[in-house]
Amino acid sequence: MGLLGILIGLAVLMALAFRGWTILLLAPLAALVAAAFSGEPLLAHWTQTFMGAAAGFVAQFFPLFLLGALFGKLMDDSGSVNAIADFMTRTLGPKRAILAVVLAGALVTYGGVSLFVAFFVIAPMGQALFRAGSVPKRLLPAAVALGTSTFTMSALPGTPAIQNAIPMPFFGTTAFAAPGLGLIASVVMLGFGLWWLNFRRARAAAAGEGYGEAEPAAASDDLKVRELATTASEFDPIEIEAGERSAKQPTFALAVLPLAVVVVVNLLMAQLVLPSLDFGFLAEPRWGGTSLGAVGGVWAVAVALLSGIIALLVTSFRRLPKLRDSVDAGANASVLPILSVASLVGFGAVVAALPAFEMVKDWVLGIEGGPLVSLAVATNILAALTGSASGGMTIALEALGPTFMEIAATTGLDPAVLHRVAVISSGTLDSLPHNGAVVTMLAVCGSTHKDSYFDIVMAGVVSALLALIVVILLASSLGSF
Repeated sequence: MGLLGILIGLAVLMALAFRGWTILLLAPLAALVAAAFSGEPLLAHWTQTFMGAAAGFVAQFFPLFLLGALFGKLMDDSGSVNAIADFMTRTLGPKRAILAVVLAGALVTYGGVSLFVAFFVIAPMGQALFRAGSVPKRLLPAAVALGTSTFTMSALPGTPAIQNAIPMPFFGTTAFAAPGLGLIASVVMLGFGLWWLNFRRARAAAAGEGYGEAEPAAASDDLKVRELATTASEFDPIEIEAGERSAKQPTFALAVLPLAVVVVVNLLMAQLVLPSLDFGFLAEPRWGGTSLGAVGGVWAVAVALLSGIIALLVTSFRRLPKLRDSVDAGANASVLPILSVASLVGFGAVVAALPAFEMVKDWVLGIEGGPLVSLAVATNILAALTGSASGGMTIALEALGPTFMEIAATTGLDPAVLHRVAVISSGTLDSLPHNGAVVTMLAVCGSTHKDSYFDIVMAGVVSALLALIVVILLASSLGSF
């Protein structure tokens, strides 16, 4: 009965979330359903287990949600994201429309801009390029996904994406965990994704298919899009139109400067600054009895994002016509996403505390192929069921992270490999039809699941699965590098 309750709880969560119901209510409801089938105390699980885990997630990661959303909003309102998109348009042109969309999305998201901010800027640019280059509009969502939601989210070393930050407290790692493996995974994702999209473009051209007629794009205040989107990113899309965008754009160099600052400061903080300082005091009870390994990665990303914000304000202050409104909108944009993901984490904590979960745990750890395969399978399944890379991965690590660390300690497995495998795994099967990023991409691009989802799967899911397989094989034979 306990296992049946877990499955029913997951079914309720997935089915109603896809219909746009708020995860703030669905997650505790699904958790209570699972607990009821196990005969566990409902109120105790709600206030102690669920809320304890949700509050812990907020305490750990709210600085990153807050700074990430603020940075993305300021980059948008200053005209910097548009400047980068326009530069790619001029440089690569309609003949390389697919490459232009992918690289524009990759550049802004690797530099710390929320993928949902990128969606609403890159999609119109892509529509113009695809129309001029006679590229079928049905390929645009897949191109946007490849540039914003694959290798820059889960594989490139140092990416400030929240998905890359989540494993750090569990494994004592930084955003640059297993950099060699991450670079190889990025090449696999980008290479396969571009090959597929260009293959599909060539076939369409041979058949005489042009751009076609796009459906009207969804507005940023579409309520269903909003509810789904806030479980998949750190930015509430309803705040996209708040504030005021600059009428003037910075030069390309000024536009990318804050992005470069984020990457460089993150690297310096993680590899040089923090390791050189004495943080022994963190072991004291007043600081939670923690260690630099548990908090250093989050600190490095937070300082990097803050540095990027400062650099942006210094270089683009005059291009922020309503600075206070932009700042308020950026801060507000972080609230619903972190509470939504925290609610998923609370649901996972209740499930992990149920007696029946031991069966699930034993099954996962018993999967042939070793701990990396077990971790990949567990993260993939949970990300798929929740429709959230960050939520699914956190649930998996909350439940199984300590066990995998024990395995790593006894087998000599580098926790950095666990970090990279977990992050890449979270960004694969999360892109099922109910995923918030998928729904938002389709809506913003004016397309449908029927027309574009197959190409999203090939460019965004299959490419990531291939990269995951390559990383597991390399790590199993060569270790971390």
